[in-house]
Amino acid sequence: MTVRTRFAPSPTGTLHVGGARTALYCWLYARHTGGSFVLRIEDTDRERSTEASVDAILEGLGWLGLDWDEGPFYQTQRFVRYREVTERLIAEGKAYRCYCPRERLEALRADQMRRKVKPRYDGRCRSRTELPRPGESWVVRFRNPDEGEVVFDDAVRGNVRISNEELDDLIIARTDGTPTYNFTVVVDDLDMRITHVIRGDDHVNNTPRQINILKALGAELPVYAHVPMILGPDGGRLSKRHGAVSVTQFRDEGYLPDALVNHLVRLGWSYGNQEIFSREEMVRLFDISDVHRAAATFDFEKLNWLNQQYIKALPAEAAAEPFERALAALRVSAEPPPRVEDVFDAQRERAKTFAEMAASSRYFWEDFDDYAEGSARKHLRPVVLKPLRAVRERLAALERWDPQAIHDAISGAAEEAGLKLGRLGQPVRVAVCGRAVSPPFDVTLALVGRERTLSRIDRAIAFVAERASG
Repeated sequence: MTVRTRFAPSPTGTLHVGGARTALYCWLYARHTGGSFVLRIEDTDRERSTEASVDAILEGLGWLGLDWDEGPFYQTQRFVRYREVTERLIAEGKAYRCYCPRERLEALRADQMRRKVKPRYDGRCRSRTELPRPGESWVVRFRNPDEGEVVFDDAVRGNVRISNEELDDLIIARTDGTPTYNFTVVVDDLDMRITHVIRGDDHVNNTPRQINILKALGAELPVYAHVPMILGPDGGRLSKRHGAVSVTQFRDEGYLPDALVNHLVRLGWSYGNQEIFSREEMVRLFDISDVHRAAATFDFEKLNWLNQQYIKALPAEAAAEPFERALAALRVSAEPPPRVEDVFDAQRERAKTFAEMAASSRYFWEDFDDYAEGSARKHLRPVVLKPLRAVRERLAALERWDPQAIHDAISGAAEEAGLKLGRLGQPVRVAVCGRAVSPPFDVTLALVGRERTLSRIDRAIAFVAERASG
């Protein structure tokens, strides 16, 4: 048997990390078994489905590197097929037209709730055989078995049993003829030869209904695997109140796709104590039967740590695009010099995300209006006025503008003034960067460039001189 998995999002918003984790598990299991990964867009909810959401889902999957083998297939393009299967079920007595008005159904439900009985349709139209009268509307209901139970072995949850008495005759086609979710899913999985249905455990209650429809169609049942939900740090279901939850938002905040994928795969699956996995290792090691049943907690600190590890290992050429995107979000025009790749190499050890890196790198391309709070007060004191002038003189006289020459110049000025290198390096750093934290000052000045460096030191000298005179 060739394994065929599918990811079937509804295009009513962006790709949520919960959906992304499901897509990842489907993709990994297909790749692990040498099978196929099918993408299906479940867009029958015409009021909420949008083309923008479809684009966002495809964009998110593409950014994560979850390529699909077939699709995307759109349910709205398959209405003829759904109608055909509906008519077949009616003809075989496995579905029927229900003419009950809304008022009767609401009264039935209210009575059942009052009697503390599980709300379900009472089958009133099951035996009706006459054709509808002119102008009479109806829905189509599936004739659920009255007795027995639905039993299936979930690859994650184990053996699941649901009595058919708990299930009612669900609607499979609405009054306007549009098919319902539980019905379209069954027809699609059947037609697309899906062998493994991997999805969130919020669908567990739908599975018995879908199994009964599949049995009515004489289909072979797929393997079901319901993966646990993802929780936020407070134990509630992960949502916007916890921070970023959409894949594109993580991208825009400066995370790398491999880091997010690495974190997602560990939300419910593990391999010993290993934390970092390459794509190849994930494909080789992942098996859906190894996914844990318990809910997993999205750990933003762990994601930040992972992202930092991936940033450190990233080739500078590959970093240019995400770094430039983060700079653009701050409206920083990163026109060289310096090159984005060179600044990334200088900053890679200091940032957890590209957004953080961009925020701490503005001074490489832009002049600043003010010094960081406390930095000038601590480091640009009158005592450094003379050594700072000596640094400026030595730097201006350099024939070669590179880290070693810059280091030697500042080291010489410090020695001349009887200062330790760090006691002069910090004032120079604040003068050039506006802050007391940066990559090594010699590397920083080399990237900032001769003209900007000298201009900023001149400004700092004026600042210190004014402070000394006051």
